[in-house]
Amino acid sequence: MPLSRLNKEQYIAATSQEAQNLIIASAGTGKTSTIVGRIAHLLKNSIQPQEILLLTFTNKAAQEMVERVAEFFGKEIATKIDAGTFHAVSYRWLKKTQTRVILKQQRELKTLFRSVFEKRSFEHIGAEITPYGGNYLYDLYSFYQNTELVMHFEDWIVEKYPEHELFALIYADIVDEFEALKKEYGFVNFNDLLLNFRKLCKTKELGYREVLVDEYQDTNALQGTLIDAINPPSLFCVGDYDQSIYAFNGADISIIGSFTTKFAGAKVHTLTKNYRSSLSILSLATKVIEHNERIYPKQLEVTRLQSAHSPTLLVYDELFDQYHAIAAKIRESQTPREEIAVIFRNNSSADGIEVGLRELDIPCKRKGGTSFFDAKEVKAVLDFYTLLVNESDMMSFIHLFEFVRGIGSAMAKEIYIALKTLGHGSIFYGLYAPDESIKNPFEKRKLNHQLGLFDDFLELGAVGKFAKLGFETKFMKNPILKHPKLTKDSAMFLHDFYLLYRDLKGIKQPRTIVKKIASSTIFKYIRELLSNKRAQLKDGTVDEKQKSESLIKIERKMILLEELSKPYSEHDRFLNAMILGSSDLTQGEGVNLLSVHASKGLEYKEVYIIDLMDGRFPNRKLMQRGGSLDEERRLFYVAVTRAKDILYLSFARYDKIKKQNFIASQFLYEAGLVAKDDAYQAMLQKELEKLDSEG
Repeated sequence: MPLSRLNKEQYIAATSQEAQNLIIASAGTGKTSTIVGRIAHLLKNSIQPQEILLLTFTNKAAQEMVERVAEFFGKEIATKIDAGTFHAVSYRWLKKTQTRVILKQQRELKTLFRSVFEKRSFEHIGAEITPYGGNYLYDLYSFYQNTELVMHFEDWIVEKYPEHELFALIYADIVDEFEALKKEYGFVNFNDLLLNFRKLCKTKELGYREVLVDEYQDTNALQGTLIDAINPPSLFCVGDYDQSIYAFNGADISIIGSFTTKFAGAKVHTLTKNYRSSLSILSLATKVIEHNERIYPKQLEVTRLQSAHSPTLLVYDELFDQYHAIAAKIRESQTPREEIAVIFRNNSSADGIEVGLRELDIPCKRKGGTSFFDAKEVKAVLDFYTLLVNESDMMSFIHLFEFVRGIGSAMAKEIYIALKTLGHGSIFYGLYAPDESIKNPFEKRKLNHQLGLFDDFLELGAVGKFAKLGFETKFMKNPILKHPKLTKDSAMFLHDFYLLYRDLKGIKQPRTIVKKIASSTIFKYIRELLSNKRAQLKDGTVDEKQKSESLIKIERKMILLEELSKPYSEHDRFLNAMILGSSDLTQGEGVNLLSVHASKGLEYKEVYIIDLMDGRFPNRKLMQRGGSLDEERRLFYVAVTRAKDILYLSFARYDKIKKQNFIASQFLYEAGLVAKDDAYQAMLQKELEKLDSEG
């Protein structure tokens, strides 16, 4: 049984009789075993599996824990446990209780947001500072949703960014129009899932007798209030304040720090036995992280007593020498490729090491930074697919039409609404059987000087300019072609769109749909556009070799997407898997290239942490944008504690491309790997001056 496999500390925590428990589980101390042991204890004490809610940071983590429970209690019982991320659990409940829940990823809703933003003008205000762009304002609003529980967005902007007070009313009105559009079309994003589920929790008894929360240190204010709204009789939270690394996403370390204040009778359990890392690796990690304030006392104990490889510092004269040398070192390593990880703080670091490995024909897979599902060509195929399943998905339409030169998100939205008008609610009826009595399907612009809304719509254009493009006669009669800003390129794209969906009609198999989209004329246009852009040189010419390589990469992605669709026979299930589960899927094999955030929860025999130069790690730019040195230090701690046996830390002194000198990371000084010299003292003085200026 799971309980019999626990050490004394884990067992006491797993069998606690207290109503609220906080388990401080440092890296490698058996957090997962303790959670599985707790579930086993609940099941043995007459708690039904459906009365248990397990909230995790990834769906993969939830799946692994449920599988471990199934080993002892059987699959039938284990699968009744409600387990998943905050978002996945919220989504399931909302699907049960609401008729319209169309989940959209952040980038899709950002497209919708821009379509609202682009209709606004800020020029009449005459302010000296530049207003925020559409993408940045969306990210700011998303952060606001995760962290602010009381203030209206306009007031929040004025308080946090007083220099933007002149624009606050327009910003807030953009947000209000955006939210109204989402409501009209039934769209929800990941923040909305939590907000709507929280409302549901306040009106409905969910029947949970215990809620278990994994990675509790990374919960944000919104997730915290969701747990409060569920209000379970028993709460079991597991986390480690030294691994709180999601402040950029609103994670609030004070939530784990104030647990015993919030729950007066709460019991804090500390797991101290580390089963992962060698003594020398753990000592290095501890030596650095102790520069952060201690929230709860803990002293880790190493259980692995065998001799081990001491952490090694690698120093190189030049940045790219570092990447090539590490690739060569990996080639000579006796460690299996899958047990090696290269961990990076910045995407540019990953690019360098990936090139070095590829040159030596060393297979590698990359997670963190730009993923397979973030590739524009993959997004495009899924957007085409989404519209086939749900034509009400305006964002997918907008996102696709933004590929055409001259069509922004605002114009794409106008075309979508016009097609819907022509089809009396259906864009496909508007495309294939438009209402001929509607002469002008385009909506009249709103006017509001104060909110930056001005009328710039021109008279309807003539369709004669498209006469020589070879369009079908039926298509040529569509009033949509009268949009005054429609060019030959955009009209061709619209015609190819028309041909694709006529070809897709009635196909049931996801794999066939993916294949047909990937081979369509309209996708070939997108593929060509992306390849040209990726192969464009500084002088504007296209490198044909780079373009050819780009086309091959796109083709490979299409083959992989087709492979991913094979197990599915239903459109909805396939699309939901791509939206909800894409962050847990990786591609390829070989050496693991991981951002620090992507490495969380994983472990490897041999680890390389690269580009440990001041400015890069810690990342001073991100610190200036609201991060902190404490957060960067926690990131370093997470990276180091991924290593079980062998740890290399590396930095370079010079970047010949940028002609920039580097000094070693502050964390290498704190670890005692680099002697504290004049450069360190200057860096420390600069940090102290910054703290003084901040008061």
